Amino acid sequence: MDILYGMASNGQGSGGGIAAFFPFVLIILIMYFLMIRPQAKKQKEKQKMLEALNKGDKVVTIGGLHGKIARFKNSGKQVAIIVDKQTEITVNRSSIAGLSESVSEQETTSVDRQN
Repeated sequence: MDILYGMASNGQGSGGGIAAFFPFVLIILIMYFLMIRPQAKKQKEKQKMLEALNKGDKVVTIGGLHGKIARFKNSGKQVAIIVDKQTEITVNRSSIAGLSESVSEQETTSVDRQN
């Protein structure tokens, strides 16, 4: 109880009110501009790329499979990819990393290996 009365004193020894929260606000702003905003921008670009896929595009899946889009299935949610002359696989549209010319190795690597 004495602590409450000490805190309710005439304001001496207390922080600067809003100024005490300034470091926290600053940290949140830094996290937003350095981490959250670039990730959201990258996610929007990937979504646009997935929506712009057409039959005949050469793509790479997240697992590293290279192929050509043969057709779309299940209202466009799945993509049939021709891997070889006689091999066709069906993958979810979201599992496509990108077009084969523009995909980096980092986008198709799911597990880091330590040598």
